[in-house]
Amino acid sequence: MTHLGRDDLMGLETYAEKRAEFRNAVMAHKKKRKLSLGGNATLYFEDRMTVQYQIQEMLRVERIFERAGIDEELQAYNPLIPDGRNLKATFMLEYPDANERAAALAQLIGIEDRVWIAVADHARVYAIADEDLDRENEDKTSAVHFLRFEFEEPMIRALKAGAALAAGIDHTNYAAEIGCLEGAVRSALLADFA
Repeated sequence: MTHLGRDDLMGLETYAEKRAEFRNAVMAHKKKRKLSLGGNATLYFEDRMTVQYQIQEMLRVERIFERAGIDEELQAYNPLIPDGRNLKATFMLEYPDANERAAALAQLIGIEDRVWIAVADHARVYAIADEDLDRENEDKTSAVHFLRFEFEEPMIRALKAGAALAAGIDHTNYAAEIGCLEGAVRSALLADFA
């Protein structure tokens, strides 16, 4: 997938006119790119459309219309677009109760490095986490991480040929696994390898 440029974005006025329609399309698209791992962990797989939406929303909220500001947002968000050899995701640890969340985040240090995706009989692909900045300290991890899963060419060929796709987390204090991804989620992720 190619990175977004200024020409791919709508100006603030045009975006205001088309926002509701675009948002509805993006929300429907995102449903096919969401993977829950257990009761409290979710992967939201990013692509060109989800990143464009994030940028458009940032420009809208911050009222950014100058070239330098737009370029800054593009530079910040373009790295979240997969490049045909990987999957990229926002990983969220979701606990509605603040006290429960604080306790869980203290027990889940390093979880972002234990999220994996596997293709059939190939080795698990563990996430490369938070390349932009460290999101944990000695007391707790963050509730949000940015992950990249790099696939070797034989894995991609196997996926395109119909091989099983699985995902999970193997952290000491949080384990979850989906043995075989199928349907809309699988199709959406396969499109990232085009």
